[in-house]
Amino acid sequence: MLFVLLSGIRLSAEGTQANTLLQQGRVDEARHVLQQSLSAQPGDAESHQLLCRVYYAQEIADAAIRECELSASIDPGNSNTQMWLGRAYGMKASRANPLIAFSFARKVRAAFERAVQLDPTNVQAMSDLGEYYVQAPAIVGGGLDKARDLASRMEPRFPSQAHRLRALIANESKDPATAEAEFQKAVQAGRMPEAYIDLGHFYQSRHQPEKAIEALLAGVEADHRKDATLVDAASILTTMNRSPQLAEDLLRQYLASSAKSDGAPAFKVHIQLGDLLSRHGDAAGARREYAAAASLARSYAPARKAMQGS
Repeated sequence: MLFVLLSGIRLSAEGTQANTLLQQGRVDEARHVLQQSLSAQPGDAESHQLLCRVYYAQEIADAAIRECELSASIDPGNSNTQMWLGRAYGMKASRANPLIAFSFARKVRAAFERAVQLDPTNVQAMSDLGEYYVQAPAIVGGGLDKARDLASRMEPRFPSQAHRLRALIANESKDPATAEAEFQKAVQAGRMPEAYIDLGHFYQSRHQPEKAIEALLAGVEADHRKDATLVDAASILTTMNRSPQLAEDLLRQYLASSAKSDGAPAFKVHIQLGDLLSRHGDAAGARREYAAAASLARSYAPARKAMQGS
């Protein structure tokens, strides 16, 4: 949630403006505002963190790392900055050769652990760290025992997220029955939209489309804010080749919503919608969506590529 993303940050007027632009997916404008602010106040940690997120949204890993490292050096006690730094390192690691990825993986873990240490109530950082422990090999600090310990620490305050982490652990352990039960407990713990989406994604991965759709529809119904849950649901429907009109409607609802965020950048959603329209023969509609994406994020390579191919 936006409140969580901004906790620990006191936004200046420029920061407030830039963050609003970022949440709307207007990353070119956000970058311009932040670069102007930093030219006057180069030591502004808040602006560096927001600029990190602007680059992260566009998948420009090196620039995101640079800005988050600058922010962390200026304000080393900010949990959210450490979380975003860990995410930027993770993006770099996911695209690097094995040797470089190995060194960045250690940085990912260190940043996420530092984020949790600085703020034990930062549930997003805890969830990121838990996913790292589940997915990463022991040689770079991963491990299911670490994930289990973290889930136990999360449970008193964040039961839904703790059950989600246990579901991921069970899934990694090739125990689908326990994974399903834990995803269902995550839903029951808070009836949060994202918990339904996680359950739907699990069923999709198990090739149970009817159960997946049931969970996705429940998540959409629970999502009164019309936030990134809609995009996640549309993505899973598209992966399953089910209900294309519903997927299109969900993407359009999100783009019209006031609850857009950099969790699902609008320019990426325009491309996603364009791809869906193109797949179903609406070339003109697809071009409009690709043009909308390019107008928001000129530096985003997939937007340029989509425009050239449309």
